[in-house]
Amino acid sequence: MTSPTKQRVLLLGATGETGGSILNGLLEHPGSFNVEALVRPSSAEKPAVKALVGRGVQIRIGDTTGPIEDLVGLLAGVDVLISAIDPGSLLAQIQLATAAKEAGVKRFVPCAFTTVTPPGGVMRLRDSKEQVYQHIRKLYLPYTIIDVGYWYQLSFPTLPSGRVDYAALIKPNVEIHADGNKPTLITDLRDIGRFVALIIRDPRTLNHSVVGYGDFLSENEIFELTEALSGEKIERKYVSANEIVAARDVPGRGAYAADYEYNKYVRGDNTSAYANYLGYLNARELYPEFQPKAFKDFLHELLDGKVARPYAG
Repeated sequence: MTSPTKQRVLLLGATGETGGSILNGLLEHPGSFNVEALVRPSSAEKPAVKALVGRGVQIRIGDTTGPIEDLVGLLAGVDVLISAIDPGSLLAQIQLATAAKEAGVKRFVPCAFTTVTPPGGVMRLRDSKEQVYQHIRKLYLPYTIIDVGYWYQLSFPTLPSGRVDYAALIKPNVEIHADGNKPTLITDLRDIGRFVALIIRDPRTLNHSVVGYGDFLSENEIFELTEALSGEKIERKYVSANEIVAARDVPGRGAYAADYEYNKYVRGDNTSAYANYLGYLNARELYPEFQPKAFKDFLHELLDGKVARPYAG
């Protein structure tokens, strides 16, 4: 199933949330990967990059928007190029993919790592990613697209006591969208990298989209489970489907959040059944030996004060 050859993996975005998870997942397999990080010249002296060096990660310094010939040289010898680039720079991957093709990269993993969504007007971020995917296919560049649903770390409700506020990105977070009954794929942020490490070693996933996830729950189920484990009653704020649709037309970052809500809770796209329909491979079926953390177990950690808040920096 997996290749015995040690792969040289170059990771873009290693100091971010998703990139950090991917880095951790790769470093758990020192016998399988030589892990390097691609960083901008302006970031080379930052403490976060120095910390990568301290973990034994080799650094390649380069500008993804620079001359194509420089990028080709920068990617020399890379087996797998993984992009966890920031959402505002997604289209920079078009030039990166072109350079990867010329450099002979054996597999490009573009920045996906999101909910299952069709292209074409459902989510703006997904449509930007699709431009990159189509460019990759035009190049005949070997690729794997990996989606992971929505993070546990962004999916839990806050409690009246404030007990979980330490880990919450949004406070309070008590909204139920539409009727709250549509189940959606969710994953512990820490498991994303573990899925990636399995997927990129597997020749079956080459030139395919793959979905990995930890659990499949509706918002109502998430709220009820949180109440049961915490012993607290959460006062819900209901947001109608019409309100979600209207919010998608309001300029600003809120429209992108509304796109996610539309995708997950109005359309109900983010499911393994829909992923299968779109042609994804299912990582839970490919790797039954790997058991990602269940959301209930995540909640126990959360209530014990052991979960890190995303984007804490």
